[in-house]
Amino acid sequence: MPRLSRRAVLLGGGTATVVVAAGATGVHQGVLPGRVWAQAHLGLNGEPGVVPDAEIVPPTVGSFRSTHRGGASTSWSLLRPAGVDGPLPLVVALHPLGGDHAQPSRELGLSQYLTAHVEEGGTPYAVATVDGGRDYWHPRASGDDTSAMVVDELLPILAGQDVGTERIGLLGWSMGGYGVLRLAGLLGPAGVTGVAAASPALWTDADDASGTGFADAEEYERYSVIGRQADLTGIPVRLDCGTGDPFYRATEEYAAGFPDDADVTASFEPGAHDGGYWRRVLPDQLDFLGRTLEG
Repeated sequence: MPRLSRRAVLLGGGTATVVVAAGATGVHQGVLPGRVWAQAHLGLNGEPGVVPDAEIVPPTVGSFRSTHRGGASTSWSLLRPAGVDGPLPLVVALHPLGGDHAQPSRELGLSQYLTAHVEEGGTPYAVATVDGGRDYWHPRASGDDTSAMVVDELLPILAGQDVGTERIGLLGWSMGGYGVLRLAGLLGPAGVTGVAAASPALWTDADDASGTGFADAEEYERYSVIGRQADLTGIPVRLDCGTGDPFYRATEEYAAGFPDDADVTASFEPGAHDGGYWRRVLPDQLDFLGRTLEG
């Protein structure tokens, strides 16, 4: 994929034929009401990504009692590409709402995509996933904090698995997309080589934010990434969101809010908030993260 500017760019116009061309254009551009519903029903979300026919290496799987999740049993997986031995750089991937540590491989084919990435000449690295429940990867009033769980509990465990944990890449979908953007800002360039977020769950106003993501306006103001783009200074950022996604406009606005000299790639192509779109953009995300890990 060619390098895009800091400003959000709408890609892929004219990918479907509809009865009223002007209406289809309006849906694509997000100016007509019911855009998410209309794109889905007019067939404007593009073709779903297809999991490559690539070898799977059985993941290393473990669990621990997380003090940052109230003592909950928390499972994790470590995925490695086939045909690669020895120490590897690390990407930590955060799942969407309703997911778990196994969801990226089970539903997105992450293991196969990781092997295919290396077979196509990409930088080899491992990907770790972990259970995050429904807490949106930020501190909650209960005292739980899944972002702290990743840093304080998961990374020390992974340090014993022959992967590099001092500087990591970050990848996330929806709730996890928001989570990796926030976590990258907390760790900074000393701890993060690059961050890729697919369909990040973002709201530009506290009144519109999901109660699952933010209990109230105070929690939103404290933990939202909107307006905090400068926290990612020095970290390459990739944002991918479908034009038929309910988070499209907020993600577009978030992308436009980075400083002019920020290293940001933003793509907005036809796509929904689903695994079909996430699989389609996953190869580009894996390549992006591999390039950030090379240094």
